Order: sequence, then structure tokens, then C-alpha cells
Amino acid sequence: MRLAALQFRPQKAFPDASRDGLRKLIREAAAEGSDVIVCPEMATCGYVWPDAETLRPFAEESTGPTYQMLASEAKEAKAWIVCGFPERAGESLYNSAMVIAPDGALQAVYRKILLFDADCSWAEAGTDRVYVEQIEGGLAPAICMDLNDDGLLLWLEEKQPSIVAFCTNWLEEQIPVHYYWSWRLQRYSGWFVAANSWGTDGKTEFCGQSAIFGPGGVLLAAAPRTGDGIVIADAPEHALLSSTYPAEGQ
Repeated sequence: MRLAALQFRPQKAFPDASRDGLRKLIREAAAEGSDVIVCPEMATCGYVWPDAETLRPFAEESTGPTYQMLASEAKEAKAWIVCGFPERAGESLYNSAMVIAPDGALQAVYRKILLFDADCSWAEAGTDRVYVEQIEGGLAPAICMDLNDDGLLLWLEEKQPSIVAFCTNWLEEQIPVHYYWSWRLQRYSGWFVAANSWGTDGKTEFCGQSAIFGPGGVLLAAAPRTGDGIVIADAPEHALLSSTYPAEGQ
């Protein structure tokens, strides 16, 4: 199975343009034969919002325009797609990730359980973890701050899904982020696909470095700190394959 993490910086408050950017990267990943394609957290409109009413015009239902676009791309690519988006459910707003099957069906929606400070200004916390059994070995979506939740780690240790699709906006904290992610994954025996944003959103900076890890937190493929692009690796062969990024220093 070929895994792809999209590193992508959405256009703040411009979901149509952001969806166009995601579509381009998804098609590039599909052309490489990717079976599972993971997009970042809040990939349609940016992450930092002062309050719910400011974000609300850019939030959408789980079957809204982002799903419609991704369903078409999933069917064309014959691939699973996981993408973070701001979900509107009635009057409630959630930081969510949709899981779309290769036939375009909306297989699941996961709502971020452990909220970061920037989420608390607008989002309600989710309550239920999601295990998608239709993919071989199972797939579990997770979102950013969730990786700091020991409850998630215990759940992964018990369920051991083959793939964790990690949609994130991981901040630049001047620490070795791959070391930290790997340390948190030591007792997980599957593949961890981390799709991050990069650059800044207001005063908030994201660290890029999207990555794919194998069992036990072994780093297989990684992106640099900046730039849109794709990281690809195979599972279970543990073969580091390719990246659309230039080599460091170029």
C-alpha cells in the first residue's frame, strides 16, 4: 500500500482557492499510485480564528463542497482520502477530519477530541474515536493535539490500526518534531502519516516537516520546513520512495 502525506498551506479564508490547491496535490499523489492520501488539519481555510462567528462562513457540513470535490478525486484516483476541515453541524462547530473511500463514499467523520488553545475560541470537542475497518488492517484519523493525549495512545495500543491518518497544524516550537512524534508512537505498530501545514497564520507559525513513520516510530519519509508538496512511502515494505520537494540546499 502506498501512503502519501500532503504538506499544504491553505489560502486563509478562501476555501475555493484552497480546494483548488488540494486538488492539484491530490492528483500528483494519485499519479504516483498512492492508495491513501492524507491532507492537513483545517486544510480549506486556515487554522487560527478569534471566535466562532468569524469562522462560521467558512465552515461546512460533512457533505458540503469539500466532500463533493474530494469524493470526485477519490473515485478518480481509486484512493482513500483523509482531510481536515471546519465542520458545521447545526449550531455547533468542530475541528474535524473526513475519511472518503475509493468509491467516493463518506466513510467517517472524526471530531478532534483534545483541543488546542487556538481551537477553544470556536470549536466544541469531539467525544468518539473513529476506526475505519473497511481499509485493510483498519485506519484511524487523528488531529494534531490528539497526539498529546495519552488516551489516544492507549487506544492505538489496543486497536493497532494499520494506518493513523494524522491531519495537523503542528506549531514551530524549535524542537525536533520528528523525534517527538516518534517518541509518542513507540508502542504503536502501524504506519503514521502526518500531513502538516507550513508558514504563518497571523502570528502563529507552523513547522512543516510532514512525515511518514513505520512501526515503532521509524521515520521513513519527510518534508522540509516550508513549501507545498507530497511525501510518499510504501507500507509494509518500509521503502523510502520519493518527494516532490527539492533536496535541502537547492
